[in-house]
Amino acid sequence: MQKQLKTQIDRLKAAGATYIDARWYPVEESNNLMMWNGNLKNTSASRESGLGIRVLFKNAWGFSASSDVSNLGALFDKAFDNARVAAERVTFPVRLAEKDVVQATFQSPHRIDPFSVSLADKVDFLHKMDEKLNQAGVVQRVSEMTFIRKQIIVLDSEGTEIEKNIIEVFPSIEVMGVDADGETHGRKFIPNRMGDTRGWETLDMQEFLDNAERIVRELNEVLVADPCPKEDRSVILLPGIMFLQTHETIGHPLELDRILGYELAFAGGSFVTLDDFGKLRYGSPKLTARADATIPNSPGSFGYDDDGVPAQNNLLIDKGILVGAITGRQMVEEANARAKRQIFDGSSGANRATSFYRVPIERMTNINIDPGDDGKLDDIVKNTERGIILDGDKSWSIGSNREQFHFATEIGWLVDDGKVTKVVKNSTYKGDTLKFYNSLSAVGDESTWVVHYVDNCGKGQPNQIMQLGHGIPVCKFDNVRIGE
Repeated sequence: MQKQLKTQIDRLKAAGATYIDARWYPVEESNNLMMWNGNLKNTSASRESGLGIRVLFKNAWGFSASSDVSNLGALFDKAFDNARVAAERVTFPVRLAEKDVVQATFQSPHRIDPFSVSLADKVDFLHKMDEKLNQAGVVQRVSEMTFIRKQIIVLDSEGTEIEKNIIEVFPSIEVMGVDADGETHGRKFIPNRMGDTRGWETLDMQEFLDNAERIVRELNEVLVADPCPKEDRSVILLPGIMFLQTHETIGHPLELDRILGYELAFAGGSFVTLDDFGKLRYGSPKLTARADATIPNSPGSFGYDDDGVPAQNNLLIDKGILVGAITGRQMVEEANARAKRQIFDGSSGANRATSFYRVPIERMTNINIDPGDDGKLDDIVKNTERGIILDGDKSWSIGSNREQFHFATEIGWLVDDGKVTKVVKNSTYKGDTLKFYNSLSAVGDESTWVVHYVDNCGKGQPNQIMQLGHGIPVCKFDNVRIGE
């Protein structure tokens, strides 16, 4: 198959195409199991394969894809024909940044392939979690696990040959209860990614049992708690909500195609402009953020992107100053041309597609916040006069250009005079993105830093769902409005 793909690539290159790539998925499969109140509500499996072709001709893209690879010539010709038509209508000529020719393989680290684990063992795991969740105060309980396995082979006209074998595991548990006013509340647990692996072995039964006990206890505390007060306080974000804060107000606004306006019709744009790089104070000096696709235990690490660029640890915000973006080969060239200066030296290796039938676009890798030197959670609490600790994503609303936000969390703990005083329900906080990050006054040390996975990041039109991660510490922000 690879030999045939190379033959077709050479044929189109001889016909005048300036760049061609082929992304062949010999196999992509997923497996989902969900147990609801002790009943196995869903057990599903899907499997697909196919080929996607991109052709660049006269500075315009053409694309075609099919699960039927019996007539490769026709599939390549369709992509070339689409590029010819697009070349008559292109508004900004497509150019690709230089890259090294790569011939390599990538395997996501794991010790046990989840697809080798029997259905009986998976169901047994769910049953044990469900039994632990079945306690007083819990009216709904959900245990779920999703597994993904895919093989991707990328070839291009520049000589790139890459094979990627990806395995992912996404488990979670959740409990729900009803308070005296008839309002439903929930508490969930998603395990953090520890160590250097991401296979079946990451499902630690004891970790789930311990945290099942905790989330049931916290749910019952929320059910009898007073409402969150409406006032200004310092907010201390635990990783269970700090990941979403990072995702929505650092990750998405720093995708370069968004900055250039290509997502406006669907997912929104960004308040960041090309003039901001190198001088915008995005946050306080305690904020350093990076797109790091090299950490081993996260779905945001994939070896090489769909442009054939190696995964990188790319600095986005350096001690509060905006210095980088989430980029691919095409958008960095357009950004530099529009800005009339060299903002980007090349792609940061973040161009990815959700499957063979979608074109690659700039996607978050692992958008991380560097740990700080303000100690553990207890240390941050002791240095807080009036605050609230928040955890768990419940709902969110974000401005179309990510310029402001409003988040609701599953649980809050009030802090007064350096001590945790009581639990509150319906805890919310809101702010303007730049003002919020410039109020960052404490960042937890490395012991508070964990990797939180995201399995459902949507972007693009048609929509593409992607998996990634966030490495985040405990963070404290001052003078934030809560309870509204």
